[in-house]
Amino acid sequence: MVRYLPFLLVLALWIYAFIDCLNTPEEEVRGLPKVVWVIIILLFGEVLVGPVAWLVAGRTRRAPAGGSTPSEWHRNARTQYVAPDDNPEFLKSLKTENAKDEALLKDWEADLRRREEELRRREHGEEPKDS
Repeated sequence: MVRYLPFLLVLALWIYAFIDCLNTPEEEVRGLPKVVWVIIILLFGEVLVGPVAWLVAGRTRRAPAGGSTPSEWHRNARTQYVAPDDNPEFLKSLKTENAKDEALLKDWEADLRRREEELRRREHGEEPKDS
């Protein structure tokens, strides 16, 4: 297994560079057109020249906005979790859904009563009333 490790690392770097190049916006690509970078990565990926060239010279790397890394931002930002019971928007949506469900249930009950009444009339031989 250890003898396959270098091959797997080269393959992982090759795939990473290829996908990174494809996902990079055209305005962030340096030096050559994006299509040329893709061809270089694919042709010279096996010897690591293409992927390393892309990572070093192909893409504009910017510092994170605000000067902090994502992990620093994540540590400093506090997520405000609100339980569903305390979220007024969620409770309002429940009331709206309940009102819709209640109206639908009333319609079904009225339809069921009407159908039961029709069945009773048919069983007793009465003519149904025209509604």
